[in-house]
Amino acid sequence: MSLPASRTRSPWLLAVLLAALVVAVQALLVPLFAAPATHLAPRDLPVAVAGPPQMAAQLAGRIEAVRPGAFDVTTLPDGAAADRALRDREVYAAFVAGPDGVALHTAPAASPTVAALLTEASAQLSAGRPVPVVPVVPADPDDPRGSGFAAGFLPLALTSMLAGALLVLLVARRGARLLGLVGYATLAGLVGAAVLHGWLGVLDGSWLLEAGAIGLFALAAASTVAGLGALLGGPGIGLGALLVFLVGNPLSAVGAAPELLPQPWGTIGQFLPVGAGGTLLRSAAFFDGAGASRALAVLAGYAVFGLLLVLVGRFRPAAGAVPAADRGRPVEVTV
Repeated sequence: MSLPASRTRSPWLLAVLLAALVVAVQALLVPLFAAPATHLAPRDLPVAVAGPPQMAAQLAGRIEAVRPGAFDVTTLPDGAAADRALRDREVYAAFVAGPDGVALHTAPAASPTVAALLTEASAQLSAGRPVPVVPVVPADPDDPRGSGFAAGFLPLALTSMLAGALLVLLVARRGARLLGLVGYATLAGLVGAAVLHGWLGVLDGSWLLEAGAIGLFALAAASTVAGLGALLGGPGIGLGALLVFLVGNPLSAVGAAPELLPQPWGTIGQFLPVGAGGTLLRSAAFFDGAGASRALAVLAGYAVFGLLLVLVGRFRPAAGAVPAADRGRPVEVTV
């Protein structure tokens, strides 16, 4: 007896459909990752202008005229106020007007990319003359361009996503999943800070603050994946991976600044775990926690949401789970 022709062709059709689906996903992911990096430019970037009122007003007008819409300019009375704004992460840089001309005060620790961009742009405000640059909050001397910070943060997102998925797929009990998430976050914070601060030297702040920031990010990311997986099974794990990495990573601006990304993507990225985690870790490592309130709230929200989903989710591993009738029985091992 022969099978219908449609059944014999179905594996071939399925193979073609799967290949087309993967290519369609690729077509979406490539611009998602590449487009933000190729369209970096200031968009309402917070900067300050400091000095006597008349000089500050003239300088602010020149800045807005050179790049309309690029900068969100705040006027401050003097250089000391500008430096406080930099240390509080209220602005990325300050143009300080004085009797000897204009000086640029920067915070490379907030974004080396922005500091370099504004250093180049400052020449347009001084008719091509060199502008003195004062790094008020410098980047770590072992990582002046911030590339180590950005590269070191990526594995934290990947391992957190993996930890959340494995806890759902391999652990059946809710309490054990919760313990695994908290244990993972604690160890990830301690070890991550030890590696990034003590070994690689790309962080330059309080080790405990850095460990806390990494631990909260790890908990938020892992519990989001685990919670959605516990609620929806495999599709939930995929959705968690989408939020944590596939969408969250290219929109995070960890290596640049959210104000350099096309909007509203830069803002959206700060409400996803990776973007909020990068902002929180920068604040902890270089600014004694200043400017971290929104990132802290976002990550705490993801962590609580994910843990609650783990508690209410009913998904159990399909393979490897021990039947209730066999729990507690000795396991026979044949040698």
